Amino acid sequence: MFLLIAEAAGFHHSFYELVKDTPFLSGLGQQLHHHPWHGFRFWDLIQPFFMFIVGVAMPFSIGKRLKTGNRKAVTRHILQRCFLLFAFGVLLHCVYSHALVWELWNVLVQLAFTILIAYAIMNLSNRNQLLISIGLLVLTELLYRFYDPAAPFNNGASFGSFMDRVFMGKINGDGWVTINFIPTAAHTIWGVVCGRLLLNKSESSQKLKAFVLWGSIAMVLGIALDILNITPVIKRLATSSFTLLSGGIAVLVLTLFYWYIDVKGNAKKWMRFFSVVGTNSIFIYLFAETVGIQWFRGFGKIFTHGILNPLGMGEHSIMVINSLFVLLIFWYLTYFLDKKKVYFKV
Repeated sequence: MFLLIAEAAGFHHSFYELVKDTPFLSGLGQQLHHHPWHGFRFWDLIQPFFMFIVGVAMPFSIGKRLKTGNRKAVTRHILQRCFLLFAFGVLLHCVYSHALVWELWNVLVQLAFTILIAYAIMNLSNRNQLLISIGLLVLTELLYRFYDPAAPFNNGASFGSFMDRVFMGKINGDGWVTINFIPTAAHTIWGVVCGRLLLNKSESSQKLKAFVLWGSIAMVLGIALDILNITPVIKRLATSSFTLLSGGIAVLVLTLFYWYIDVKGNAKKWMRFFSVVGTNSIFIYLFAETVGIQWFRGFGKIFTHGILNPLGMGEHSIMVINSLFVLLIFWYLTYFLDKKKVYFKV
């Protein structure tokens, strides 16, 4: 969430513009942008992490709700949440386009579907949930390969693009497709399984071994599918190789933080700087993507440009500082709401 609002504040673009002509730093700047097609960058992990961590949280939050309510009430809550996520995702595209549009590529739309799928099967055993998640990846492979056996993963000409024409009458110019929610539902399902394991009363060492084993297997399988030219790693289509690779990394990152914070007891006050954003995650994401992009960037520039430009600072450097200033505004707003115990729950 912190990285998502940093992007909305303009940091990623501004930083890349500042360093793009510097050999080493330009590569670092590229890591803050999605890979254009076949390949893998750091920023490609953000959506899988988002999907995965929602899954991890579900056993905790649903378990808490079941203590004070019943399954029917929880199901109603999930349906309401997913409807709102879907609606907010569609509305965000209207904001981006400054017009009424029907577009389903936003991460919130994807999340609405993956939560529904994960919730529908989360009472099954971990084994059966994992089998269903693998089935979703196999289904994705079959849909793409039967549609175009010769070139199943062509940009703009794949099964995903075909379905976008069915759903919306158009395709995304950057290669994103709506049916990504089918394979990325695996990320949320794997999160649910990991969340259930965290709640399990088994020894932490056993949990760590399971996380490391399955995270490593998924990551290696994803890399192998790409290297062997079976299925390319393409984030914009959420190919099975990409889903396995990114999902494996998500599990291993969870393992690292679980070991460092929970097992070793290294919870530090500085971590609050990042975790506070999670207390109002959907609100701050919507706020940053609407008011933040539309107004706060310009608001911040009044001060950063007004002070730094007369001092001779370059435009790109000013915009990097401006993005950090805007990011700090976003963070403080979330911190203020958290301190006042004001939460906007979807």
